Amino acid sequence: MPYHPLLYYDKICLIKFEYSPQIHFLQQDVVKLNDKLLRPITEATYLTTGNAWRYRSILRYFYIQHERLRHYLFPDEVQEYLSQSPHFQDYTEEQLQQDLSQLVEWKNLIPRQDTGKVSSIQEFKKKKFRYQCTPYTIEIERMVQGLERMGESFGGSLERTLFDRLLESLMKLVAYPDSNLSNEELYVLWDDLYGNFRKLTENATDYLAHLQSEKIEEMMMTEAFLSYKDAITEYLRNFMTVLQRTSFRIEAVFGDVSSELVDQTAKGLAEYYLSIPRLDEQPSKEELRERYRQQWHSMKSWFLGRAGTESDLLYLQNATTETIRRMTRFAQRIGERHHNFKSRRQDYLHLAEWFYKVNDIKEAHNLSACVFGVFHTRHIYASSKDTEDIYAELWHQPPTKLTVKPRVRNYREKTKPGAVISHKKEKEQQLEDFLRQKEAEQKLVERLISNNRIVLGKLPEVDPYVRKTLLYWISKCMSSSDWTAKTETGRKFQLTRQDEREVTLKSEDGILQMPNYVLKFLS
Repeated sequence: MPYHPLLYYDKICLIKFEYSPQIHFLQQDVVKLNDKLLRPITEATYLTTGNAWRYRSILRYFYIQHERLRHYLFPDEVQEYLSQSPHFQDYTEEQLQQDLSQLVEWKNLIPRQDTGKVSSIQEFKKKKFRYQCTPYTIEIERMVQGLERMGESFGGSLERTLFDRLLESLMKLVAYPDSNLSNEELYVLWDDLYGNFRKLTENATDYLAHLQSEKIEEMMMTEAFLSYKDAITEYLRNFMTVLQRTSFRIEAVFGDVSSELVDQTAKGLAEYYLSIPRLDEQPSKEELRERYRQQWHSMKSWFLGRAGTESDLLYLQNATTETIRRMTRFAQRIGERHHNFKSRRQDYLHLAEWFYKVNDIKEAHNLSACVFGVFHTRHIYASSKDTEDIYAELWHQPPTKLTVKPRVRNYREKTKPGAVISHKKEKEQQLEDFLRQKEAEQKLVERLISNNRIVLGKLPEVDPYVRKTLLYWISKCMSSSDWTAKTETGRKFQLTRQDEREVTLKSEDGILQMPNYVLKFLS
């Protein structure tokens, strides 16, 4: 059997799907797509053939008129449009007819005989046609026009509002069983949710690829990059702020949604899709439900990951952070390069004046050692310094002991076998101290509970540990859909806000301004 690259690729995919249960549901789709993948797309032939400039001009005019809701065109209109260009001055009507026939053969155009304005049998025999673009051609021209606008760059953007819109649509979808939405309203809501998700992932991927492209890296090495560095860095940091603020809530919603709700939503979407009258063949209800379930699983795996692998959301966050660091490094290098090119003529003149005023050669040697360093010295590398303070002096640091080993091939260090020492008592003592500390801290928190409630606005000055515990509980509640959580001991509580004013929480190490929250214990 001759080698076929596409067939070989499908065999690899089938083997992978067979041994990967996480994506086993895609196996059936790959088998169904084999026939379509092996069939050549004749509708795209006009883009690369010999007379592509003529075919592309004709179909571009058809596409423009299709966007203006003019679906059928006569050859006379096409001839009049092409004659306006200097490249078609010698283009005859016979050549146009041949090109239209060729495009019909490639399934780019659909001919239809016009019988409405026939005044004689001879005119009817001439078969005057009007032409319409096929759906494949419309999508191809739409893609080509997008490629022309994009140019050689990736484009894309990091829209901060997409996360908020995605969270809003997701919350409405979760409340679908209780909101009595019709199938049409559910379909519109799903279209917004999945459309925002696709827009977020595609635009973010394209924008980060744009920043990591070779052309942008070359621009980052120029001086003009310094004027844009602050704006781009601020743009990325604002995106990261919104991402970190909303991602936890989105992950919590995805984690709380049950499979029954997903099946119910997929059923409603499939029913509405099938209710739209279409003359062509429609997929079955089960196929549509499976399609919507796969779209839900793809969104869920993008935020939460799959089978122990890290999520694409985490990859996007790491890639954005790394891009900010890389741009900062480029700006730092440009600044260092400017510093190196700076003229030090005045500095050298000032040093020369120092040496000029020295009368003793020994004093001149000492000055030279202070300015240029000691000549003819041997340097020994030791471990790094103990502090990260750049202003710390060398003589303020403790000395480093370095053992110089003999440079002999057969030298071996002497070793002594050591006994295994048991630290069981020390471990038990540390565990007992830790549990005792935790118990004391828990009692501090229990003292604040009054009538199964903790009113933050009425609390006295609290210990820093109590403040950290309260803030941790509040963050757990805000990441939940119903604003409830559990303490470390298993007690369930709910977070509510009494009013819009802010209260003050005092501690030994400072004062915290926060909303007027109340923690109500339910069990």
